[in-house]
Amino acid sequence: MKLKITLLLSLTICFSAVAQKMKVPVDTTIISNHNVTIKGKSIPYKAELGFQPVWDESGNPVATLNYTYYTRTDIKDDQTRPLVISFNGGPGSASVWMHIAYTGPRILKITDEGFPVQPYGIKDNPNSILDVADIVFINPVNTGYSRMLPNKKGEMPDRKQFFGVNADISYLATWVNTFVTRHNRWRSPKFLIGESYGTTRVSGLAMELQQNKWMYLNGVILVSPTEIGFEFEGPVEIANRLPYFAAAAWYHKALPPALQNKDLLEVLPEVEAYAVNELLPVLAKGGYATEAERSTAIEKTAFYSGLSQKTVKQNNLAVPFDYFWKDLLRDQEGFTIGRLDSRYKGLDIADAGSSPDYNSELTSWLHSFTPAINYYMTQELNFKTDLTYDMFGDVRPWDRSNNHSGSDLREAMAMNSNLHLLVQSGYYDGACTYFNAKYIMSQINLNGKFTNRIDFKGYRSGHMMYLRNEDLKNANEDLRVFIEKASKNIAQGAKY
Repeated sequence: MKLKITLLLSLTICFSAVAQKMKVPVDTTIISNHNVTIKGKSIPYKAELGFQPVWDESGNPVATLNYTYYTRTDIKDDQTRPLVISFNGGPGSASVWMHIAYTGPRILKITDEGFPVQPYGIKDNPNSILDVADIVFINPVNTGYSRMLPNKKGEMPDRKQFFGVNADISYLATWVNTFVTRHNRWRSPKFLIGESYGTTRVSGLAMELQQNKWMYLNGVILVSPTEIGFEFEGPVEIANRLPYFAAAAWYHKALPPALQNKDLLEVLPEVEAYAVNELLPVLAKGGYATEAERSTAIEKTAFYSGLSQKTVKQNNLAVPFDYFWKDLLRDQEGFTIGRLDSRYKGLDIADAGSSPDYNSELTSWLHSFTPAINYYMTQELNFKTDLTYDMFGDVRPWDRSNNHSGSDLREAMAMNSNLHLLVQSGYYDGACTYFNAKYIMSQINLNGKFTNRIDFKGYRSGHMMYLRNEDLKNANEDLRVFIEKASKNIAQGAKY
């Protein structure tokens, strides 16, 4: 009899566990209060970890977005208090990167140069912009804890309404509009910041919010921007690679002494000028370039890239990024270099080959970010859940067609004289290179009339330039200056 009771109890527990579904909060908030010292001053703040729905046309929730909203609590009137709305990229990436490594009040434990250390954890961010602005970090659908929601029949919504350049911008504009309304921030100066693919997102959102939600922004910040819809094909794309090649080679001491003995910021203007004024015309001529022009271009490209003339010649002056990451240190040290941050070295099984076996920098980052965000959300922000925090979520296929986000940002700036732009890039970023970022700025500022509203800041690190402590400090300070600049003249009215 005792055996039967034990067996029955065991089966009951088993079936009960199977019957319970993992629950996704649809519309809820968890509030906690904290304090952080920023630039030597104690800043009290409130953290709101929340879920806010995405609704269909009938008002039914089809997804819910997880966000973390930080507000300084010793501010009595927030109508002049800036709000920074933060996205990361991917597409399919959670907001984790900038959240716990750049602008948020708590950041992960890493070395001063940005390499992971154990035990992985969280510490205060003495450089956070929370002293001058409130911040909300948003996870789009299927990233972080954000999820699609089934209807009453258990059917999941159509993925096409979320996973594409323009679909992403459309539903997020509605979501941001609701968030701003719920939190009474319509009067506040508002800024969008996006990193990597997030720059496509916020560039499109600037126009979508302005034209379809009548929400006028004060600033857009592009961190390590993608092409944002501008064309980079052919000679321009090839020539634009060279300044990054030079930066990465300089870092690894792979340039000729005449360049290596100079500071990086002395080398790069020289390489930029060569790429635009000399290399680009030769590339544009293609097979019609003279033998002398071609020979000179091969020689100088090798000189500025740290590669051999043989390699440059064999690739017709268009050395692929993958090959550069594999080849730069192949003969000297036998290491590869990272894609997103070329300061990182990787070790392949074989020295031969045309591309690295893995992304050395991303492997390193996932070591430290994943434990840190999971600990932080559950233990410090008190969200108890069995949900997986998806660093990279399922958003494929992603519809990249009809990407006009960059031209939308340009038009939004033309229509809104109070809208400012800041671009931040790491010199060692091989995925979204700093010189491509400068090219993007030239396309936005086609007529030269936005010059006083556009700023560029470069840093001696990679894609996530804020991982390096010196750049974390400088980049946040650059944000403070930008926010002040974009906010100070609004009382004069939106006029030219």
